[in-house]
Amino acid sequence: MTRASVQVVATSTSKTVRPPRATYQCVECGWGATKWVGRCGECQAWGTLVDAAAPTSGPRTSAATSLRRPAQPIGDIDIETARAQSTGVPEFDRVLGGGLVPGAVVLVAGEPGAGKSTLLLDVAARAAQRGQTVLYVTGEESAGQVRLRAERIGALAPRLLLAAETDLSAVLAQVERATPALLVVDSVQTIASAQVDGTAGGVSQIREVAAALIAVSKERSMSTLLVGHVTKDGSLAGPRVLEHLVDVVCQFEGERHTRLRLLRAVKNRYGPTDEVGCFDLTETGIEGLADPSGLFLSHESGHVPGTCVTITLEGRRPLATEIQALVAGSPLANPRRTTSGVDSSRLAMVLAVLQRRLSARLADQDVYVSTIGGARAGEPAADLALALAVVSSRENLALRPRLVALGEVGLAGEIRPVSGLARRLSEAARLGFTTAVVPRHPGDRPVAPAGMQLIEVGDLAEAVARSREPQVRTT
Repeated sequence: MTRASVQVVATSTSKTVRPPRATYQCVECGWGATKWVGRCGECQAWGTLVDAAAPTSGPRTSAATSLRRPAQPIGDIDIETARAQSTGVPEFDRVLGGGLVPGAVVLVAGEPGAGKSTLLLDVAARAAQRGQTVLYVTGEESAGQVRLRAERIGALAPRLLLAAETDLSAVLAQVERATPALLVVDSVQTIASAQVDGTAGGVSQIREVAAALIAVSKERSMSTLLVGHVTKDGSLAGPRVLEHLVDVVCQFEGERHTRLRLLRAVKNRYGPTDEVGCFDLTETGIEGLADPSGLFLSHESGHVPGTCVTITLEGRRPLATEIQALVAGSPLANPRRTTSGVDSSRLAMVLAVLQRRLSARLADQDVYVSTIGGARAGEPAADLALALAVVSSRENLALRPRLVALGEVGLAGEIRPVSGLARRLSEAARLGFTTAVVPRHPGDRPVAPAGMQLIEVGDLAEAVARSREPQVRTT
């Protein structure tokens, strides 16, 4: 090898290899990549990577020569146009924070068949019956199918206009012609613009449709209700930017085999996000439930082993929920653990604590746990009621009549305090319960409502002993 070639090799090997620069960045979180990919590797958003290395020559937007609305002193702003107006559905108003604000865009998401279209059609009909012009745009069903549903739920009104459109320009033309006070779009994933590439429901299409509808809503002070699809895991389908753009995001939940439906506010610029609306979905429509606690309690005159009532909090609303347990001998090597309305992991933890701390023999027993009326008891405050129901069924011994149990069970067998205890006790007293098993507070003792006896316990063994009624035993 010649001296020149050796020098060339040495020079080439002495150069440090620099890592490739990230030329694409995510507009949501700032994650970078050397080449374009469809999904961000950090926030998992679709279609958010843009070319960060594109040359720029300074700002492209200059100041406008004239202003349509010059800035005003904050004290001169008219606030009457921003006040919420009732929808006529009290449970919907509760979640929204008082009603619909003019110009607000509300996104209602939920699984297929949950009742989103029925709820919004009822809201649209109530607004039309009050004299407002309402435009209902359906992209999933024909106009005749929506008319049949409106007849079934009694939602026919002269000022309720119906249009079956899937093109964004046609929807905007319908808004321009009808000038409605309320717009309902069912659903945002079915509307597409011919000016944007991609199919309906894609990232670019949803962005364009949402931006156009939000712009026209703000310009006309028109309230807009959008129906959104959800994915298999229950999250809202489409890009996250859709949730950022709208003012309110509501989640409509409910089991297919039950009539109960819950409406939760995931995001709300005009009110709290800890309110929950309860609805009863029937064949003749959907009705709000101002007092849904009766749906979650059995109406048996006598009490039987394996049942215990607790008070759960759905947002800020207390709901009485009855937990039923059945413990039976198992012929299987691995006994069954079946739950309905109760988190299976919390049941496994409670059973482990019962076996370890109370020496309850459950390793060879099948355990079935369920709630009444399709309610969900997933918060830690329902641990004590779950444990008492299992022990009551295992020993075939009923608990005290008109008893509720509130408390979180720790791995050491201790009973921990829960949040909102006063609100839970007030709801239990209103429903006629006379005894409550609650955690022992080291500081201030909880105040018992009128006519209610509080049994303060420190551990699970004390709670089981003081909640029994030995006089009632079944054979």
